[in-house]
Amino acid sequence: MTELSKTPVRDRAEHNAYFPSDYSLSVYTSSVTPFDGYKFAQPYTGGDKKVLMVASDERYVQVQNGKYFSTGNHPVETLLPMMHMATAGFEIDVATLSGNSVKLEMWAMPKEDKAVMDFYHEYLPKLENPLKLSDILSQVVSVGSPYVAVFFPGGHGALLNLPESQEVKELLNWAMATDKKIITLCHGPAALLAARLNDGDFLFDGYEMTVFPDSLDEGANQDIGYMPGLLKWRLQESLEDQGVKILNEGITGQVHQDRNLLTGDSPLAANALGILAADTLLTMVAK
Repeated sequence: MTELSKTPVRDRAEHNAYFPSDYSLSVYTSSVTPFDGYKFAQPYTGGDKKVLMVASDERYVQVQNGKYFSTGNHPVETLLPMMHMATAGFEIDVATLSGNSVKLEMWAMPKEDKAVMDFYHEYLPKLENPLKLSDILSQVVSVGSPYVAVFFPGGHGALLNLPESQEVKELLNWAMATDKKIITLCHGPAALLAARLNDGDFLFDGYEMTVFPDSLDEGANQDIGYMPGLLKWRLQESLEDQGVKILNEGITGQVHQDRNLLTGDSPLAANALGILAADTLLTMVAK
């Protein structure tokens, strides 16, 4: 058997850009997911409560050596939490900062998982034609808003622009002030760093959460050619500098809820995070 290469693969669509190596994809991706059905007893039937997913519209993350990592949102980290929340009765609106399409790491799409692929095709029109966050923000944060949660999917694309977005900061301020749920995983918590803009108090100081650890981005992800170089900044370190306690050292599928914040450590946590999110939202609207 030929040994799979650990060299990142050139992205023919962009100068100096790279996909993960064949070997890393054999380790990190699967054609199916852990999804084994929905776990809630009864869905919400009111039909008037929504979740806003704010996804990355960025494809290329430049690393320290000048090369570009061809990334975006991880499809499993995006679709599995969406599936549980949508089936639990919560309409999901999709937004990006620019209004351009949601970028997905298609190399990680679980193409043999029928439930996931059916859901993907159902939501593809929203992923291809998302709302522009600035256009809907006043409605989202208004009195009587139908939105009960904000979801930031994972994937390295979340490291770009979301942490510097004033719109994301306003969204986070609203969610925290009104006790809406904030759901995110893996590299998605990069969006939470927008709360520190303009010398504002960091909303999540003292919170516990799970994220993708820096040690893997700088260790295994380099050793097996998942990325073409080191990231320009460290997510875990940046959150810890703001007073966050990171609970996980590796990736085991760990999820955690601290007050209104729900987090997961990696794609391995996507299904469990979806289950937790659906249960949490159903409890919220039942009050």
